[in-house]
Amino acid sequence: MFMKIIFSIALAAVLLLNVAHAENKPAIQMDTLLKSSQSWDGKKYDSYPSGPPELTVLKITIPPNTTMAWHKHSMPNVAYVVSGSLTVEKKVGGEKKIITSGQVLPEMVGEYHRGITGKEPVELIVSYAGSVGMPLSEPENNENKDLH
Repeated sequence: MFMKIIFSIALAAVLLLNVAHAENKPAIQMDTLLKSSQSWDGKKYDSYPSGPPELTVLKITIPPNTTMAWHKHSMPNVAYVVSGSLTVEKKVGGEKKIITSGQVLPEMVGEYHRGITGKEPVELIVSYAGSVGMPLSEPENNENKDLH
């Protein structure tokens, strides 16, 4: 009986120490930066591409005073602005949106668009959800196939 009491006290002390220790650790924090079923212009995503999935994450640095070529994507993708300010523009209709450091942009699928930087470079982390063998972007005219 005495051993059961000692064991219970020891177990309670260990549990209390673990709780006290856990309370002193910083909590894991999660902030939702984006949750969307549509691109920045309000067009709903229809579906993911078929075939074996392939995820790609790129770090893209765009120099200051750069106007990217018109291009489109065939897969959903999202851009996180690490630094700088980027103006995105739709070819049809000319709609524009400015995204800055810390913001996230759900990219367009199947619509030509481009990015325009200002006086500072822009650093992006872009995540693509495609399938094996799919190009990440398609230029309006086939001059440069790496436009993102």
